[in-house]
Amino acid sequence: MSLLRAADAALIVVDVQEGFRSYECFAAVADRAARLIEGARILQVPVLLSEQYPKGLGHTVPELGLAEQPVLEKTVFSAARADGFDLQGASQAILCGIETHVCVSQTVHDLLAAGVEVHVIADATGSRHPRDHELGLARMRQAGAAISTVEAALFELLERAGTPEFKSVQRLII
Repeated sequence: MSLLRAADAALIVVDVQEGFRSYECFAAVADRAARLIEGARILQVPVLLSEQYPKGLGHTVPELGLAEQPVLEKTVFSAARADGFDLQGASQAILCGIETHVCVSQTVHDLLAAGVEVHVIADATGSRHPRDHELGLARMRQAGAAISTVEAALFELLERAGTPEFKSVQRLII
């Protein structure tokens, strides 16, 4: 497993939708995911967005700032199996979203099987039950995914301090 590199990475935002807003973890996941998304934009990392059955679960929440982002609507759990899924040549995938043990996990396992290096952002993922989140992370780690945090991932993508991008990203994590 190597460090994240902005030129090699894509961010996949999995199902941060209105239907999950009642989850205890939701506000924290949405906040951390929004910071990660903004950091990805600053560093020119492509962002892919999926929605699980939006007719029933609603659309991506506005606090992520992805209103103009194309959406992969899906009924399969893995975003990697959704029609139109394309990592745009990225060899590394960064994942955040809901639910850790279902859609995030199945996406991770499919990407690992395809030879993609996967980094799951623990503080930007969540499940209805904390135990499902914990076990989902453990299972993905065991399968070969790196488990990280928003701050660690953004600093890996930055690679160095003293740049205009560093100043912008630093404001997101303080």
